[in-house]
Amino acid sequence: MSLEEVPAEKFPYLLHPYRAVLVTCGIEKPNIIAIAWIMPVSRDPPFLALSVSPRRYSHKLIVEGGEFVVNIPPYELKDQVLFCGRRSGRDFDKFKETGLTMEPSKKVKVPRIGECVAFLECKLEMVIPAGDHDIFVGRVIHACVKKGVLTERGVYDLKAVNPLLHLGRDEFVTTKT
Repeated sequence: MSLEEVPAEKFPYLLHPYRAVLVTCGIEKPNIIAIAWIMPVSRDPPFLALSVSPRRYSHKLIVEGGEFVVNIPPYELKDQVLFCGRRSGRDFDKFKETGLTMEPSKKVKVPRIGECVAFLECKLEMVIPAGDHDIFVGRVIHACVKKGVLTERGVYDLKAVNPLLHLGRDEFVTTKT
């Protein structure tokens, strides 16, 4: 098999697909940002990391508010995820434009998204500059999932939910089992 050169700045596409999530942030005027660059970084304490460009409106909201919610959408919300990833909360009320439902979170002031299947409520622990993005490390202070979404072993039941995976750009896929 011959190899094809890929420009170094395009390397993230070679790591895809990633789980696509919707992160809610902002207490006064809640906003939604679509994120694919997210990962767990510690179980004890329960930390996750997400990568956000300082140019994004949500970057400011997360830093100022000190909290955010990671909302796990099913594949069926791919159009709403794409909308939230392509438009700025400076210019659009993404809840209104997408028809997504704001619900109160349990431990943070930032709302969660009712149509999602799982929720990770986080307090911002640290911001690490990393090139053209900042890494937000959040402490998960509350996690919940809709009933019937997980198997008895605690993993997603792929008969109950289709995970939304970001292939790159505006392309999404899900699993087939």
